[in-house]
Amino acid sequence: MRELFDEMAGKSPLDPQEAVRQATRTPRRKRFYKEAGVAEAEGGFAVTLDGKPIRTPSKRQVIVPSRALAEAVAAEWAAQGETINPMTMPLTRIANSVIEGVVDRVDLVTDDLAKYLQSDLLFYRAGHPEGLVASEAAHWDPVLFWAAETLGAHFILSEGVMHVTQPDEAVRAARAALPGDAWSVAALHVITTLTGSALLALALAHGVRDADQVWAAAYVDEDWNAGKWGVDEEAAARRAARLKDFQAAVAVLDAVRPPVAKGP
Repeated sequence: MRELFDEMAGKSPLDPQEAVRQATRTPRRKRFYKEAGVAEAEGGFAVTLDGKPIRTPSKRQVIVPSRALAEAVAAEWAAQGETINPMTMPLTRIANSVIEGVVDRVDLVTDDLAKYLQSDLLFYRAGHPEGLVASEAAHWDPVLFWAAETLGAHFILSEGVMHVTQPDEAVRAARAALPGDAWSVAALHVITTLTGSALLALALAHGVRDADQVWAAAYVDEDWNAGKWGVDEEAAARRAARLKDFQAAVAVLDAVRPPVAKGP
């Protein structure tokens, strides 16, 4: 089990793409269990294999905060064939990462996540053509307006890729809006890594944007180019793989965050 979780974690427990690259370089292990299930445990729910709870490389038991999420993790194990393919187990990878790499250092992981606020995707805009400029504005401006009006985080935009230093006050204001629990922080870190935008992840966490809107916003440039020049099959395959990790992170976030308050 230790070696299997090592493979799932990769070099960085919070980098889903590195985890996948590591998994593809390692021979698959044979399935060693018959059944995957869920059992109540102190602090939440344990995922079990033939009645025994799964553990991380450091022998920590993986405790999941909600039954629905634990059942989804167990379903990944149950769906494995004769060999175990970590690439098909994004929820398991996140769960392992939380227990092994986040619960004891939430503040450090949050700081790492907040670094993206210095060079967020949403800050760097195309100067032309007009259609792309308009598409970026339509997807990104509402998030920036929300950050400014609701969070008090006023960021500076730049045309092109020339780096612009963001105000410390804006970064601090946005960081203060990040959740404080390990599972949410881990999920948002994965979402930020996949989209290139901590602001999109933050907007998702606060219910300002839904998952489909966030994913579309992250790929607005790619979609505009595909509409003009056609789809790049290799890029489309990479995007499809990232989408599975994104959806897993969204599922984790949905399972642990409190319901978003709705108006009357």
